[in-house]
Amino acid sequence: MTKFPLTVVGAEKLRAELQHLKSVQRPAVIQAIAEARAQGDLSENAEYDAAKEKQGFIEGRIAELEGKLSNAQIIDPTTLDADGRIVFGATVDLEDVESGDSVTYQIVGDDEADIKQGKISVSSPIARALIGKYAGDAVDVQAPGGVRQYEVLDVLYK
Repeated sequence: MTKFPLTVVGAEKLRAELQHLKSVQRPAVIQAIAEARAQGDLSENAEYDAAKEKQGFIEGRIAELEGKLSNAQIIDPTTLDADGRIVFGATVDLEDVESGDSVTYQIVGDDEADIKQGKISVSSPIARALIGKYAGDAVDVQAPGGVRQYEVLDVLYK
């Protein structure tokens, strides 16, 4: 399998979710299955069916998270030395040339992306257009509404 990038914060969130699933969710669903089994006939037991379905989801998510963490290439943006170039993990201040609006994005892994928090996926069109650019560069981004032009105001590694 190929390695995929993940920030330190993103890896910690995945580890916390994995720990919660293993230590809280898994025991709770096992207990729910045991209680449903104790009620007798399993063929028409909705609680049993629901608990088994939830168990399947939890076990699938645990396997997915373990796979992601084992194949992650964890990158700490604070230790990057890219000489001002935009790379994975960098936080970028941009100005929309047309509207003059300023935005700040951090380029993160696919699992960490959250536009409301200013985190964009490294595989998104805007991130792909930004990678390799420097402060002061103009960047054309193919957006659903057409091409948008941004100016890179600053590149931070935090």
